[in-house]
Amino acid sequence: MQAVKVLPKWQITIPKRVREKLKIRVGDTIVVEEREGEIILKKGKTIFDYAQSLPDLGMTVDEIREKAIAGVTHERK
Repeated sequence: MQAVKVLPKWQITIPKRVREKLKIRVGDTIVVEEREGEIILKKGKTIFDYAQSLPDLGMTVDEIREKAIAGVTHERK
């Protein structure tokens, strides 16, 4: 276990050992979960993690994502 300091903008630095072990890279998603008074950080997955297993829809991953976001936005109106 290693202590980290909360910075003025509520940021923390994930220790190098943890980043390397979990293969966390710049731009990765981290999921923050609160459980019984504890904060759990997990390496998250995005559509880009599943890109190779998606069927070929004739669109790039970015186009699929934009279409999905547009659909959610349209539903809220």
